[in-house]
Amino acid sequence: MRVALTGHLRCATRAEADRVRAGLDAHQRLTRAEPGCLRFDVTPTDDPLLWQVSELFTDRAAFEAHQTRTAASDWARLTAGITRDYKIIDIPITNRQIIGDKAKGDDQLTDPT
Repeated sequence: MRVALTGHLRCATRAEADRVRAGLDAHQRLTRAEPGCLRFDVTPTDDPLLWQVSELFTDRAAFEAHQTRTAASDWARLTAGITRDYKIIDIPITNRQIIGDKAKGDDQLTDPT
């Protein structure tokens, strides 16, 4: 099963938003390089204090490894106390076709036709 996380990162102040902006590029770069990361996007919204978060990992082990790495990261220290409003779901891959280079971890799901 794939693991997806979606939701928002909500800052209470401009100072918190500045901390997000200061650490976001490195956090995204490091996460996208993790084994099993298929997608990792943290994008600003029209609200300068709100970011949309969308993550997809190959399986629960890859997602948990990401959580472990992140908990001990500069990003965690920089963004401590900032509200995270996330939903985590398992996505079955039965009856679907996997395309891409699995060795590189960039496989994608597509519905068979």
